[in-house]
Amino acid sequence: MKRIWFLAISFMLLFSSCEEEQKELLTGKWWAKLDVSETEELPFNFTLSESKEGGYRIEMYNADETVLVDEIEINNDSIHIKMPIFEGYISGVFSENEIRGDFIKESLERIVPFKAVYGERDRFEANQPANNDISGIWETYFDVDTEDEYPAKGIFMQNGNKVNGTFRTTTGDYRYLEGTVSGDTLKLSTFDGAHAFLFTARVTDSTLQGHFYSGNHSVEKFVARRNEAFELPDANTLTFLKDGYDSFDFSFPDEAGNLVSLSDARFENKVVLVQIMGTWCPNCLDETRFYVDFLNENPELDVEFVALAFEYAKTQEKAFEGIARLKKRVGVEYPILLAQFGSSSKQKANEKLPMLNHVLSYPTTIYMDKNGAVNKIHTGFNGPATGRKFEEFKKEFSETISMLTEETVELK
Repeated sequence: MKRIWFLAISFMLLFSSCEEEQKELLTGKWWAKLDVSETEELPFNFTLSESKEGGYRIEMYNADETVLVDEIEINNDSIHIKMPIFEGYISGVFSENEIRGDFIKESLERIVPFKAVYGERDRFEANQPANNDISGIWETYFDVDTEDEYPAKGIFMQNGNKVNGTFRTTTGDYRYLEGTVSGDTLKLSTFDGAHAFLFTARVTDSTLQGHFYSGNHSVEKFVARRNEAFELPDANTLTFLKDGYDSFDFSFPDEAGNLVSLSDARFENKVVLVQIMGTWCPNCLDETRFYVDFLNENPELDVEFVALAFEYAKTQEKAFEGIARLKKRVGVEYPILLAQFGSSSKQKANEKLPMLNHVLSYPTTIYMDKNGAVNKIHTGFNGPATGRKFEEFKKEFSETISMLTEETVELK
């Protein structure tokens, strides 16, 4: 009888320990989607692997871009995936081969349904051969038939059904887009933890007509036509000092609560670059990485950088948390000041910087010479996804810094 009781208790303890054992995810290739409307889904691919430090890590893919996600918390069958640098996160439940939940941006009160399934699968399914090849330059207009219509430059390369490229606008680029042409239908998407972009269009040999989905909160109609000669306005002409102003200045707090302005001793008699940005902004992240690399490669240059952050985080504490996260993850050593929290409204930014004709874009950089005079103001940022344009920017940047510092600067 004692033996029976012993066996029964042993079985119960074994069963209990099995129940408490942490569930696991299959490692390898996964396919995921965000539901951006009742009929459209934004797909992307990722690889899930075990981290050397324990737990899991994810690599998300957009064309030539790889986004590393290494803050993943698991509790029983619940999962919390925090995006790198950006505020957004995925929260849901999982089995070994499926994750269901939402992509959430709390400060903006945005929730997008999310699902991921285990297994290797194309980003978009191409059921038919492509009727046309969209490789080349496209003169594009978004938000057509509205007062907010704006131009863009589509830059694409197609190989069979597969397409990579981006749209450049006057305020920056839509980063690494990846997709397919199936028959006469174009689909492109990117998801980097901040941007959740889907583009769909009908394709002819010379036109595109479609829709641009930003998460599930915005849809814009767009049209495009082939035009190899098309170019956007010069990014150095869009933002400038208003008449009546001969200088640029500010006074905003750093994370210690100290007010910082251009009259401070650290900026005296130095070339200064003032970066208008936000920690929520992927183009700003691209630009910040570029600046960090530049400073690391040119430590001897007497150049000061300072960033003015316009944050949509609802509290000052949350805004500074975002700033600290960006500085740590990217290695930013120059000051990032909190210019605004609770809204990234450009209209409010204009009020904070009244000497500018407008704040048209995050990011925008003001270049100032050693005497504190504004040399130029560059609106937007053409990042690595733009290819040749990014190389042109790097060349122009090195020439400008060389001229301002009177030293030769070369970029890799």
